[in-house]
Amino acid sequence: MSASNTLMYQEAHASAAVVAREFVANEAVVSALAHSLRADPPRFIVTCARGSSDHAAAYAKYVFETQLGIVTASASPSVTSVYAAEQQWQGALFIAISQSGKSPDLLRNAQAAKLAGARVVALVNVEDSPLAALADTVIPLHAGPERSVAATKSYIAALAAVLHLCARWHGDEALNAALHALPDALRAGWDADWSALSEGLVDAHNLFVVGRGFSLGIALEAALKFKETCGLHAEAFSAAEVKHGPMALVGPDFPVLCFAQDDDTLQSTLAVARDFRARGAQVFVAAPGQRGAGVLPVAAGLPALCTPLLIIQSFYRAASELALRRGFNPDVPPHLNKVTETV
Repeated sequence: MSASNTLMYQEAHASAAVVAREFVANEAVVSALAHSLRADPPRFIVTCARGSSDHAAAYAKYVFETQLGIVTASASPSVTSVYAAEQQWQGALFIAISQSGKSPDLLRNAQAAKLAGARVVALVNVEDSPLAALADTVIPLHAGPERSVAATKSYIAALAAVLHLCARWHGDEALNAALHALPDALRAGWDADWSALSEGLVDAHNLFVVGRGFSLGIALEAALKFKETCGLHAEAFSAAEVKHGPMALVGPDFPVLCFAQDDDTLQSTLAVARDFRARGAQVFVAAPGQRGAGVLPVAAGLPALCTPLLIIQSFYRAASELALRRGFNPDVPPHLNKVTETV
């Protein structure tokens, strides 16, 4: 079996077409929502999600807080679904992110938020799901059926939906222009050569994935995918936090994968990579415009907010190849189902 025959590879490869379709199909609903939010801004934003969708929410936090200046917090679903504790969500924008839109705890939180006076927006792939029926506004991901257990195109679509909403809400011309360029950048980025990663981690046992700012969410996502598709124990850390304890585990040949975008976090993330390399670690760096040993190519030229989508797409391709090299089928991870319904 070759990587190109896996569903994970094929679905990740479809991401450019998904994003292009999503932007066109959602323009009216996103623009109307953005107009309403400008006229009546929320007091704060709350995100609610699990798994890969929660990693999209981590990305959304940095996007909304840096571009809109609105505090964005992640709700702990159990607080409402298990502890039944009432939350003060009046005047909030509550964004629920889900591929299936039917996880019970997510539904309970969305319902509680709506009853508490929050505006509920659902970023969901299944448009006739219970979550979509509950939401005040639905932003469909338009990823189509995703048959691999490992989410890929739906995750990238969720990041794109966050970008789309932010661009229209903020009215940033550079970001609006970047939306038009993003699908082509994803198409071109698919051919980036990340074989060094899929070849270099065949015998690995543990791994750190490091990111900061916009790339922290994709670091969390990559660590999850290493575990579920490659049987490789991986942990994600912020480049600002990894030296506060975890670095003690890193020694000769310990693998570290660093994600970065070209903004004010770039130099500090590269400095962390150099520190790890000085300890003899096996360091890979994915960042625009970088050269040298261990560098994984990433296209430059788009705003830093767009870079995580390019990086994670290339990562998905490499992960599907690595899984096969390690003797796993990335489409059917052991003990996992496509939809996890947490109560």
